[in-house]
Amino acid sequence: MHTTLISASELSRLNDAVIVDCRFDLANPSAGEQAYDHAHIPGARYAHLDRDLSSPITPASGRHPLPDPERLAQTLASWGIESERQVIAYDAGNGMFAARLWWLLRWLGHTKVAVLDGGFQAWVTAGLPTTSDRPTPQPARFHAHRNDDLWVQAAQVAERVQRSDWRVLDARAPERFRGEVEPLDTVAGHVPGAHNHPFALNLNAESRFLSVDVLAARYRESLAGAPADRTIAMCGSGVTACHTLLAMEVAGLRNAKLYAGSWSEWIRDPSRPTASLKLTS
Repeated sequence: MHTTLISASELSRLNDAVIVDCRFDLANPSAGEQAYDHAHIPGARYAHLDRDLSSPITPASGRHPLPDPERLAQTLASWGIESERQVIAYDAGNGMFAARLWWLLRWLGHTKVAVLDGGFQAWVTAGLPTTSDRPTPQPARFHAHRNDDLWVQAAQVAERVQRSDWRVLDARAPERFRGEVEPLDTVAGHVPGAHNHPFALNLNAESRFLSVDVLAARYRESLAGAPADRTIAMCGSGVTACHTLLAMEVAGLRNAKLYAGSWSEWIRDPSRPTASLKLTS
């Protein structure tokens, strides 16, 4: 059973896994599916971040609200996912979007899920076959066992970010965390008291995850003594933060929580404080 990462060579030898292509581009939401139609791993289904892995945006939500669990379970069943089947998620390379599906499946109680390390690029680099044919999955029965202890809401973040025994890690790039630039959201900056741990620190130059020892050392430095199960991961909209949770799981630092709404939800309420490099409001 693969529960965190799998290599391209391991995947090529795996039988009866449900493979899901999660490629996506925030700036061009149709680009991932177009890339899938051009070429994908044989047998892979396509998961669209906005359509399949998120709910519609509301006035109070962030940019990628958690999907309705019943609807998500129906989607997973339509892809042929059931309790005993291994699921492998991949995206273009760095695992950012694949990690979203990895976390969602764990949220619904399906732990037999892993991310292809290096994504589609690793598969192609290994000289493995691709296809443009869409599969016709045999529908299955997906039995969801939702675990809402895996995520927190804004009120919990507001309380716990003030405590020394909790740690809030923001996975966005340093310049976004500092509030110097903000390409996606209406307000720049970060939650006061949060600490920056960019998701790029999880990866090497080939967009593969770093070793267990290196990941563990980097996260222990950022946690500064806070236990993993009292850690909250956030980002811009609750997608990249799943990459943090996957990397921590790889490093043996388990049971951290997701702030699903993340920064794009936090700033919807003007009463919530924000901080930037030089200014706190």
